[in-house]
Amino acid sequence: MEIDSRRCFVDKALELFYSVVKIYNSVPNLFACNSLLDTLVKFKKVEITRNVFDEMVLRDGCIDNYSVSIMKGLCIIGKVEEGDVERANELFKKLKMKRFFATSKTYGAMINGFCKKGDFKAIDRLLKEMKEMGVTIKQLIESGCEPDIVTYNTLISGLCKDGKVREAGQLLEQAKKRGLIPNKVSYTPLIQGYCRVGEYLVALDLLIEMSERGHKPDLVAFGALVHGLVVTGEVDAALTIRHRMVERGVVPDAGIYNVLINGLCKKGKFPAAKVLLAEMLDQNVPPDAFVYVTLVDGFIRNGDLQEAKKLFEIMIDKGMDPSVVGYNAMIKGFCKFERMKEAPLCVTRMTEAHVTPDEFTYSTILDGYVKHHDVGGALRMLGQMVKRKCRPNVVTYTSLINGFCRSGVFNMAEKSFKEMHSCGLEPNVVTYTILIGSLCKEGKLAKAVFYFELMLSNKCMPNDVTFHYVVNGFTNSPSAILVSQSLERKSLFLESFNMMSSDGSARRAAVYNSILLCLCQNGMTRIALQLKDQMINKGFLPDPVSFAAFLHSICMEGKSKEWGNVISSDLNER
Repeated sequence: MEIDSRRCFVDKALELFYSVVKIYNSVPNLFACNSLLDTLVKFKKVEITRNVFDEMVLRDGCIDNYSVSIMKGLCIIGKVEEGDVERANELFKKLKMKRFFATSKTYGAMINGFCKKGDFKAIDRLLKEMKEMGVTIKQLIESGCEPDIVTYNTLISGLCKDGKVREAGQLLEQAKKRGLIPNKVSYTPLIQGYCRVGEYLVALDLLIEMSERGHKPDLVAFGALVHGLVVTGEVDAALTIRHRMVERGVVPDAGIYNVLINGLCKKGKFPAAKVLLAEMLDQNVPPDAFVYVTLVDGFIRNGDLQEAKKLFEIMIDKGMDPSVVGYNAMIKGFCKFERMKEAPLCVTRMTEAHVTPDEFTYSTILDGYVKHHDVGGALRMLGQMVKRKCRPNVVTYTSLINGFCRSGVFNMAEKSFKEMHSCGLEPNVVTYTILIGSLCKEGKLAKAVFYFELMLSNKCMPNDVTFHYVVNGFTNSPSAILVSQSLERKSLFLESFNMMSSDGSARRAAVYNSILLCLCQNGMTRIALQLKDQMINKGFLPDPVSFAAFLHSICMEGKSKEWGNVISSDLNER
């Protein structure tokens, strides 16, 4: 009875609305129109609501953001028929053209409607627009649009694509609190998303939760998790996931097998990798080129060149392209097992197969020649590399410098070092250490110090091997005093070493303190402190000059409060 009475009032209000339009060619004031719209929506008079709204739009744009909420009624009440959602979208566009900003409630209604229609392109467009307008997913949910699980899934997927995985995870929790039941589509984007950001344990928990709810994880979900676990070194855990896949009737594809085999090979578990290959064949999953290349590399790592070569030939016979990675793996094997005649032949085979050798290809062979004391072969390979317009890299030059040093041709080693600089390449710790170590062994200490100080000035951090060469070189030198006139610049190291040696310091202590001084001078305080500890453990104490250098370096870094920690233990030793 009460409902009939209210409907009567609605009809009278509607009659009055059209009377005003007819007599005055206008609509009642905005408050009255919005009240009428709100009532019509509540009584599910969708078509009449549209007509009233159209009149409002036509009459001087007599609408506001509250009026826009009519689209909520058009999407939700309109039985989500294609015409209703499309009509809502047309009104939505008209409003934007008239510079009316959509509310979070409006966006929520539109997304709900498009989700039910399955128009995901339109949803992506709306989500992008929301982002530009500063409307958040949280505001959309809190606006009262009451999305179903399909809408939640769409929003979760969108957030995961944008890298907002944690926000997507919160959305899933919110859906569950509202009593909605997540499905496979809810979990899969989150599992992939958490794997992408390295949170594999969270992804694993979601996979377990998904299974417990009776949803069978698909190949995508399992694949993302397996890949993520292998990347973090958790190969055993990844194998457990693969076992669960098989138990649930999901057959791993070649991609998953490749990831697992690669992980096992890197861990040195080659027998287990071969078992997986056998299982792969039993499951009628044909290995792809990546699987073959992974196994070729694994056989080589495991010291079985013949098996690697056999597998490589099988891959080519099957018409697969080993790619530059596969050829490089074989070349690395030939060089490792001193088959230096076969390595260049493999390059020829590459080019005939229209596979372009890269820097790694040439550098590997060049290094192989060097290790077999064939500098001439290394130079020929460098010439071939340049001829093919493949630019030598740091590894190439480092191998060449190593070859010249091994042959005692230091002028060529230094020439290659300078050429490296002129090509815009920065020597790394290996390059410097090879030069310094070789010069120290030959008793060319002044030159060794020159490269050591150059290394520090170029902010290349020395390692324990570098220090070992310098300390042993100077300690075992028959001459206690060294001159630096032949060097390109004045040497702080030699000045310090000569001064301390003249004052009667032990030669090893003088070397350590000279190194400390140079490290501090170049702002490498952290490494200097580590070396100081090693020095003290070997029974040598920093001298006053080194202490002063430490103090200066620490103060320059703005860490003067740490000076007490540095000096206190050493003073106690004294």
